[in-house]
Formats: sequence, C-alpha cells, structure tokens
Amino acid sequence: MPFESLGEYIEALEQAGQLKRVKAKVSPNLEIAEIMRRLMYSDGPAVLFENVEGSSMQVLGNAFGNMKRLEIALETQDFTEIGRRITELTKMKMPSGMLNKLKMLPKLSEISEYGPKYVDNGPVNEVVETDNKASLNSMPVLKSFAGDAGRFITFGLTVTKHPETEIRNFGVYRIQIIDDRHAIMHWQTHKRGAQHYKMMKEQGKKIEVAIVVGADPATVFSAVAPVPEGMDKYLFSGITRKKGVKLVKCRTVDLDVPANAEIVLEGYVDPNDIRMEGPFGDHTGYYTPAEPFPTFTLTGIMRRSRPIYLTTVVGKPILEDAFIGKVIERSFLPLIQMFHPEVVDFAMPAAGWFQGLAIMSIKKQYPGQAKKVMMGLWGMGQLALTKMFIVVDSDINVHDMNDVIWAVTTRADPARDTIIINNTPTDTLDPASPLVNLGSKLGIDATTKWKEEGYMREIQELAVVDEETKALVDRKWPEYFNGT
Repeated sequence: MPFESLGEYIEALEQAGQLKRVKAKVSPNLEIAEIMRRLMYSDGPAVLFENVEGSSMQVLGNAFGNMKRLEIALETQDFTEIGRRITELTKMKMPSGMLNKLKMLPKLSEISEYGPKYVDNGPVNEVVETDNKASLNSMPVLKSFAGDAGRFITFGLTVTKHPETEIRNFGVYRIQIIDDRHAIMHWQTHKRGAQHYKMMKEQGKKIEVAIVVGADPATVFSAVAPVPEGMDKYLFSGITRKKGVKLVKCRTVDLDVPANAEIVLEGYVDPNDIRMEGPFGDHTGYYTPAEPFPTFTLTGIMRRSRPIYLTTVVGKPILEDAFIGKVIERSFLPLIQMFHPEVVDFAMPAAGWFQGLAIMSIKKQYPGQAKKVMMGLWGMGQLALTKMFIVVDSDINVHDMNDVIWAVTTRADPARDTIIINNTPTDTLDPASPLVNLGSKLGIDATTKWKEEGYMREIQELAVVDEETKALVDRKWPEYFNGT
C-alpha cells in the first residue's frame, strides 16, 4: 500500500535503518543546513531534528538522499514502471464487442483508482489559522549559506491551477521569507506555475496559491517531476503511487490540497508587488544574484497539531536533489521513447545538475539521426533548458562516463559532429549563460559515422576478443592463479 502521509514514510525509514534522530538542540540558522550537507555528501541517513531552536516543530531532512530511500518512498526498484503506466494510458483504446469490453473492466477499474479522492476534512485541518493568527515565522525555515539574503522554504509544493482549464499544477520553487505574512515567489519563467501567474497578470488579477510543506512521498516527487503538458499533477501523483490522493479544500483560497499534508500555507501572489529576491546559494554551487520576483501574501494556514517540517538543502552536486533527478530520468525514459523510439537509454549526470548535460544512446538507422534526436528532445518540455546533449550508439553505456568519453573521443570529429545553437532558453540558475534565461546549446554526435555523413575513410573495425579465446580463458581461469 502507498504511504498516505509523511509520518508513515518516516516510520518506514526508521524500520529500514535509514533514519537517525537528533535530540541535541540545533539552530535553523545555518547549523541544520550544514549538518544536512555533510550527511548528503557522505551518503548519510535521513535525519529528524527533534529539538529545533525557536520552534516546536520537528524538521526532517535528507528524506530522499539515496536510491534505497527512493525505492522505499515510491515502492518500486524499477522507476521506469511509472513512465510505462503513463504511456499505457495514452495508448488505451476502448475495444469493440461486449466480451472485449468486459475484459477491459479490470484495467479501467485500476485507472479509476489513480484519480484524486475528495474528503471534507483530514489531518491537515487539525489546526486552522487565519487573519493575524497565521504567520510564516511559525515554521523553522532554514538559512542555508552565510551569504544568503535570508531564510527560504526549499521543499514547498506550490499549488496553482490553469486559469482557463483549471488543470492543477504544483512545483517546487524557492520562497524567501520576508515577514509574518509575506514571502517572495521565485517563479522561473519557464515553469508552469509562472505561466499560470502570467495569465492572471494579463487579466490584471492576483493568482491564488497554496504551498504544501510535507506530503506523502509520491506527491512530493510529483511536484518535482516534469509531467506532460495538460496532465493534472494530482493525477500524476495517483499514477505514481497507484492510488488516488485524498484532497481537501483550502479555507481562504479556491484550491485543493492533500488531506494528509503536514502544513498548508494559503494566499495569493500579487503582480503589482515586486521585490528583489536573493542572492542565494543554489544547486549549481554558485550564489544566484538578486532578481525581481512577485510577492506571496499569506491569508491562512492549515496544519496538523504536531506537524513535521520537511526541508532540503542545495549546493554544489551531489546532494539530495541528485537522487530525485535520477528517479525522474528513469521514470520518464518510457515517455521519451514513446516520441523517439530510436532512443535506447538516457542519462542526466548528477554533477551536471541535471539541466547542464544529458546523454542518450540510440539505435541508429539513417544518417543525421543523432541530430534529429537532439532537436526533438530540445523541444520536449523542461528538456528545452538542457544545455548540452551527447548522442552515442546503442553499444555505449550512457551511465558509464568512461564509456561515453571513449565514444566522444573516438567517434566524434569536432568540426563535423558538433553543433552550437545560439539564443536559446536556458535555466534561470545557469551561472554561465550570458543573459538570464538566454544562452546557447551544444550538441555532440558521438555515433559511428557513415559515408553519407562525411566519413570518407574505411570504417575501422572494433578490436574485440574473439569468442573462442574468451571461452578458453574462462575455462582455464582457476588454473592461472592457484599455484599449479
């Protein structure tokens, strides 16, 4: 059964030996962040801080900081299952004939389980605070680096809905605390929440927002995942966990939030209230400079009576976000293959902070196919922000950088096989782009070249050991080193 809450997940982590409790008093001002970074860099456990200075809330960190914990969180060891469930839904057709329709009933019943379920109340309604009683400073929000402009929420799931279709989205955006009732929403221009905001801004209206802090693991993962355009994120969460999420209505805004959440911050973002946000140390390993972003105004809080504040920290890779990114990479491979069936495998190395570099292997069938795949993937959602693509043949392991480097240096000629495209969208946080949100792309075709692609020499044969010699050495191996 999927986890219904963050608390259930904590219990599972503890039973698996993946959680440590810290009873010593710790400060949310720099100290907790440094402890968490050290744990993340050393493949340490999830950590529950039980005695946080200035707060009655416990703080959970590094909750998804290795693949074992994510296997527990999403109840699978094969994350491509998640993507396959989505592709199966897109391929479904209602069969003809009564018998075939009856055979489809179990599948349709399974799909109906994925949708969200609406309830009147849940644990998140145990405490409701509105007006002057609600305060952003009631939470132990961390300051991560000494040079940061202040404290910011790192793992809030920001819920909005499309102004026309009302399809719901939630994403993870940086939220800088200003005072009891105000924060700054770091909405990167390419993100779906920012698109909803811009649509409301064009109408001269504020946009209602709910920020969920602490939810079941599948819903937290869904916030980070780049789901296909037009898919409701709560449905994606249900597909991920194979069971619909229980939702309740907010009290001061017209939005739905998980009934089993720890904390929900309700409010609106005003396009007429723009403030300078940052600088902050970020996942590139650099401080991002201060920039103008709109202000979130708090109108109410719903929370459990004893909520747990879920948080993470960012910085130079490899930290917790690298493992979440690896799951996204694996779970979205089937979707990539649905649109580009020649793709065999796909990798986004963690050291490249996931938007920096992607490597894909293909089963090459015609000249120029590697460049076709690059162009196609640069046109797919958030992959539009990926700075560099490397395409290799299907005999190369995209997860082995030694194998990839060998392919690049033996199968790519810089003049012939490198493409650079200028003036393209880039990640807002990219420290190297000449302008914010605008830079260039690099593509390297490291596939074996054909004559049609300009390789006029005789194709060289790979030097591989013959099967007869391999079998001989396999058979005699025990004799070589046993002293006989």
